Amino acid sequence: MVGAAQVREAVLKSDNRPPDPEELEAMKRHVARAMEQGAFGLSSALIYPPGAFATTDELIALAKVAASYGGIYASHIRNEGDDLLAAIDEAARIGEQARIAVEVWHLKAAGEENFGKMADAVKAIEGYRARGVDVTADIYPYPASMTGLSASLPPWASEGGNEALVARLKDPKERKRIRKEIEEPTTKWDNLYHGAGRADKILIAGVRTAANKEFQGKRLSQVADQRGVDPLEAMFDLLVEENGVVDAVYFEMSEDDVRRAMIVPWVAFNCDASGVRPDGVLGATMTHPRAYGTFPRILGHYVREEKLLGLEDAVRKMTSLPAQRINLRDRGVLRPGLYADVTVFDPRTVIDRATFDKPHQFSEGIRFVFVNGQAVIEDGRITDRLPGRVLRGPGYGRAPAR
Repeated sequence: MVGAAQVREAVLKSDNRPPDPEELEAMKRHVARAMEQGAFGLSSALIYPPGAFATTDELIALAKVAASYGGIYASHIRNEGDDLLAAIDEAARIGEQARIAVEVWHLKAAGEENFGKMADAVKAIEGYRARGVDVTADIYPYPASMTGLSASLPPWASEGGNEALVARLKDPKERKRIRKEIEEPTTKWDNLYHGAGRADKILIAGVRTAANKEFQGKRLSQVADQRGVDPLEAMFDLLVEENGVVDAVYFEMSEDDVRRAMIVPWVAFNCDASGVRPDGVLGATMTHPRAYGTFPRILGHYVREEKLLGLEDAVRKMTSLPAQRINLRDRGVLRPGLYADVTVFDPRTVIDRATFDKPHQFSEGIRFVFVNGQAVIEDGRITDRLPGRVLRGPGYGRAPAR
């Protein structure tokens, strides 16, 4: 995907303002170039600066370019908590006006006061689908999210990048203003700290300095107690010391809502995680267990143990549904003549082992994985074969449709 935030940053840097007509044309050219280079569509992340600074009209203009190449619009929508339904409305409006398919990334209802709202979210999306707006979604099978600790701050605090964020947190007046906005929730921005509800529901997962390694795996409440300050001061200090970059897990969702979304026919599965491994640089910080356990957790826990959905449906939501969503015609199903991407697992034993306290643990029950016909997992062990290839979107190498 070509990121709307990256396109915006290329033209406007991290300024919190709309583009002028000339700048918008430059942004549209960036999207066109990316689509011609093989992007599958346009993506946005609207709770994070600078994506949070984009207007709906700006996103419609960029989505129209992606649509002209046969791409889709995928969005980490503007609000996943108190203003969830309005955020879904915005995503659908972009799809309708740009005439582009919409994917809502990791659909959730965040914040204890929003538990149960998943039913309303599903109903809203089905309403748009019934009137011809092509909206679908995906989820990961956990009641906790993971993102930067800086996402707990109002978006304006990050305008200008991490250095500007740190400078604001060092300024007593600005720090006081940031604290006030966190403590007084509003639908103007997605307040993740408020969504978690308590400091003991925020887990520090990743820091970069040796001095703060002791806090990895601890709750923000524990960090605050250890430092003798309140949780917000602990969060601000940690962000200053880590130059604005701290990974955190937020326990902000309901298991019932996760289960409700999981059985919806148009909801696919994703892991929403970067590539990791237990050792080396990628194992130096903690991660979310979804990085290791997403798909085995669905197959083992929700299919075999809970019987929440059937095996065939679960596999469809992992393979053909997402492949078809991004217009991959030659992958995602087993059929003669297609690329041999095959996972062989034991449905009696497949299960996740990664936990929030110990995330770097491989799952069990995956026997073989073939990529383009070559085994990259063989008898449960990783091989040294690297048969993957770059996949290109439908606009690769061609001019836009008129």
